[in-house]
Amino acid sequence: MRYLAQRLVRCLILLLGVSLLTFFFLELAPGNYFDEMRLNPQISSGTVAALRAQYGLERSLPVRYFRWLKSVLQGDFGYSFAYNSPAAPLLWVRAKNTLLLTVTAMLLAWLLAVPLGVWSSAHKGRALDRITSGATTGLLAVPDLLFALGFLLLAVRTGWFPTGGIVSVGFETLPFWEKVKDAAAHLTLPVVVLVLGTLPVLVRHVRAAMIEVLDSAFLRASRGHGIPRQRLLFRYALPAAANPLISLFGFSVATLLSAALLVEVVMSWPGLGPFLVEAILARDIYLVIDAVLLSTLFLVLGNFFADLLLYWADQRIRAE
Repeated sequence: MRYLAQRLVRCLILLLGVSLLTFFFLELAPGNYFDEMRLNPQISSGTVAALRAQYGLERSLPVRYFRWLKSVLQGDFGYSFAYNSPAAPLLWVRAKNTLLLTVTAMLLAWLLAVPLGVWSSAHKGRALDRITSGATTGLLAVPDLLFALGFLLLAVRTGWFPTGGIVSVGFETLPFWEKVKDAAAHLTLPVVVLVLGTLPVLVRHVRAAMIEVLDSAFLRASRGHGIPRQRLLFRYALPAAANPLISLFGFSVATLLSAALLVEVVMSWPGLGPFLVEAILARDIYLVIDAVLLSTLFLVLGNFFADLLLYWADQRIRAE
């Protein structure tokens, strides 16, 4: 419990620091949501001043920050100027879409990376290893943006996949399996883009960790006792190489999340990415802060989960 409490305190401090910095940098940025209203001759300066006072923009920065923090504790997460509503309902819908995309891509990437990395390390220097290394090198050279644009062009030219959104028009009227097929069709291309962008790094780390373990003395001794190769790789070598891979899992959350925000914008996936861009362009400051904070929360939760896995997998951490 003390281990978990320490990790939770660090997570809370990180979230608090991110919110403070985001609030401060947005304050330094020129302009605000009501500046465009001043340019409209149909809106008087008194109306603009009244709106600024209503939303508390005339108050000092510390007062506005603590008011926003109070609204977070109440579950409202501030107030959106553009939507004229509390920010929380707007955020949760898009956050669920981002989580669906990111978690699906992460599970698929790791399910592919682990066996590919293990078999590549087992065939070190042979044809399979050279093919895998060449493929991962080629994928690493391609930016995520190019992947997204390429698959978007494929969807537009062929019509095989939807070009945006999470479901089709009339989704509610479809039978159950048709709903599943429709949702899977919308999810396929964004997930493929994220997997292709993340997979090379994961495969290389799994391969490197496994090669280091396969050269260890206890693996050579186990091989001498006649243990079957497949059991040796997945029953003994992979658990021994698990620590750096679990740490990599926590960092891969950040990589996937940043790539997901870009892919969402390019492929019109209704997640936090387009929502954050719209909020920045509209200078809707509380939506910007909330979107950044929510993205940080996903990152923190991923690393916290990795810490829990390390605690469970490594007896030395429990002993400390």
